[in-house]
Amino acid sequence: MGRTTLRWLLALCLLSSLSAHAASPVWAVRGAHNTVYLAGSIHMLPPDDAALPPGFERAYTDSVRLVMELDLGKFDPVEAMTWMMDHGTLPAGTNLRGVLGEQRYGRVSAAAIGLGLPMAALDSLAPWVVGIEISDLAYEHEGYDPEQGVEEQLVRRAEKDGKPTAGLETMPEELSSLTGLSSADQIRMLDQTVDDLKDLKSDMRDVTSAWRRGDAARLAALLSSEYNSFPSLYKPLVTDRNRRWLPQLEELLRANDNSLVVVGALHLVGQEGLLDLLRKKGYQIRQLE
Repeated sequence: MGRTTLRWLLALCLLSSLSAHAASPVWAVRGAHNTVYLAGSIHMLPPDDAALPPGFERAYTDSVRLVMELDLGKFDPVEAMTWMMDHGTLPAGTNLRGVLGEQRYGRVSAAAIGLGLPMAALDSLAPWVVGIEISDLAYEHEGYDPEQGVEEQLVRRAEKDGKPTAGLETMPEELSSLTGLSSADQIRMLDQTVDDLKDLKSDMRDVTSAWRRGDAARLAALLSSEYNSFPSLYKPLVTDRNRRWLPQLEELLRANDNSLVVVGALHLVGQEGLLDLLRKKGYQIRQLE
C-alpha cells in the first residue's frame, strides 16, 4: 500500500453554471486583491487522453502556488504505508473471511483474483482498504494511469518550475472519512465497489467526458446520484471535507497573489460544493473557457 492506495480515494471524489460555448473545469474566484483558480481534477487519466483542458494552462501560469487536497510534492510513501498499516488492518485474530462471511468473501475473492490480486494480500485488511485496493487495480486495468492524473502532471511541472505546493489536508485527515465508517458501512462500501466493477469503464468515461466539457450540470447529477445512494459515505467524504477546506480557500482569497487550487471535480459541484459555498459567501466566480 502507499501512494497508489490513496489514488482510488481521490478518484472517488471523482462543476453550478453552464455556458453555451466550450468551457474548462476551471473557475476564477475573485478576492479583494487577487484571483484563486478552482480546478476540478480527474485523478487518473489514460495516457492517450491525458492532455489537460485549456483553462489549466491559464490558471497555472497566472498563479504563484499550486494547492491540492494532499500536498503531493511533499508526499512520503513510507509514512503513508506506516499509517495504513496502523489504521487499515483488522484486529489481531480477525481476518477478512470472518468479517465478511463465506458468501460475500467468495464474491470479493472472485473480483480480486479476476484482477490478479491474491486474497492472501487482502485477508488482514479492513474492508474499506480492500475496496480501495480492488478499485485502484480495476482502474489501472481499464487503462487509467495515476501518473497521468491532473495533480501528478501539475506537481511535476511545479517541481520543474520551482513553484511551491501545498495541501488542504493531511493524509490522516483525508482518510478519517473512511476509518470512521462503521463496520456495516465499510462492508457496504466493499459490496458497492464489487458491484460497480462491471460498469466502471462506462462510468469513468461519463465522468471524464463531463469534466472535459466543464459540464457542471452533468457532474452535479453524478454526485447527487452517488450521494443519495450512500449518504453515510459521501457526506464525510465530500460535503464535510468541503466545509473544512472553505476557511483555507478564504484565507487564500485574502492574499495579494494568485493561487491554483486543484481538487476532485465532484468537490466543486452541486449544493454544498465549493462553488456553491463560495457563492453563498458573496464571491464572484467565472468559469474559464
